[in-house]
Amino acid sequence: MEITQILFSAAITITTIILTVVGIQLILVLKDIRTLVVKINRIVKEFEKVGFNIGHGYSEVMGFFSGLKSLFHIVDILAKKKHKKHEK
Repeated sequence: MEITQILFSAAITITTIILTVVGIQLILVLKDIRTLVVKINRIVKEFEKVGFNIGHGYSEVMGFFSGLKSLFHIVDILAKKKHKKHEK
């Protein structure tokens, strides 16, 4: 074998080893990124639930106050009718 063939074979072998190590590291990094994205997705889902619960709670509170307003309106109407009966 000539010296050129030996150097060429050594360069190819070293390059193959380096690219294999880089490929393995890339796979590990992508796996970590996937785990991170899954965790972020869970956090976003929880924030959506909280937002929905706040919106749902807000609508319940508004419904309660609307019902309370209707109740006061009915009491006012009844009080006016009762007041009119006492005047007659």
